[in-house]
Amino acid sequence: MKRLRVRWSGSASLDLIEIIEFIQLDRPAAAREIGRAILLAASHLRHNPRQGKVVPEFLEQGVSDYRQILISCYRLIYAIRADSLDIEAVIDSRRDLQAALFQRLIR
Repeated sequence: MKRLRVRWSGSASLDLIEIIEFIQLDRPAAAREIGRAILLAASHLRHNPRQGKVVPEFLEQGVSDYRQILISCYRLIYAIRADSLDIEAVIDSRRDLQAALFQRLIR
């Protein structure tokens, strides 16, 4: 498979910013570390985009287009397109995915 360009959706970018800002309130060094880890993991996906597992909650609904990888306690959810890898969300894995996605819709 060819190397794909990694594209971040506006919502996923905002997810990442919110995560970093929240962690930074108490632990600035940890915020930088998790931010770097998430960005690095997303970048590495271009080499092996199928390494992530299909998002189980989506698969239950018959949707298999979205995959995820875990970075610490965060789920990086992405879709593989013909010419790109689209990062769609970064969500705390301790949260209910449906509730987290609903929150994104109303923000």
